[in-house]
Amino acid sequence: MGTGSSIEYLNFDIKNAPFDVYRTERGGEVTYHGPGQLIMYPIINLRNHKMDLHWYLRELEEVAIRVLSSTFSIKASRIEGLTGVWVGDQKLAAIGIKVSRWIAYHGLALNVTTDLEPFNLIVPCGIRNRKVGSIKGLLGEACLLNGHTDAKAHHFDYSQLIDTTSQSLIREFLRSFSASDPTKKCTHFGVFDEANQKADDRKRN
Repeated sequence: MGTGSSIEYLNFDIKNAPFDVYRTERGGEVTYHGPGQLIMYPIINLRNHKMDLHWYLRELEEVAIRVLSSTFSIKASRIEGLTGVWVGDQKLAAIGIKVSRWIAYHGLALNVTTDLEPFNLIVPCGIRNRKVGSIKGLLGEACLLNGHTDAKAHHFDYSQLIDTTSQSLIREFLRSFSASDPTKKCTHFGVFDEANQKADDRKRN
């Protein structure tokens, strides 16, 4: 949940929540993070780019749009008045940031092989009339539309989707925020798979 998130967008009793609920420092409404989702968390000094929050949000959207287009031939877009990346009425990437003294952190979450069922327990980003989608789901739909109904054709090598998408996210992010350009420095940048992150946390505990 973002700083100003409302519990009215939770479709359950928060005292008996089906999963852990956290309130974070980022902007935006409630969302879900789980296995099969890639989290991109740059910490970046906007003084080295543009001191404009709307520009930064649009750049993060552009990174995800290019990932979907260049890697999967998925045509994604923005929707005027809404933050995030969409394919039709399905939201694939949610974005929420926090900025202090022009240092931006938090970032975006991209659904790759995510189980979408938990999103039914919330109103994602406070938007009631649209859906949430994933790369895996869209690739499966495209396969069926192209007439590939056999098991081998329909089931892609989904085990590689996370790695492929992660590499593409890093590549496209650096295109927008080039580490080689001294005027465009990224203080810290990380992309991680929510499932692997939870596994690492359990090991540390």
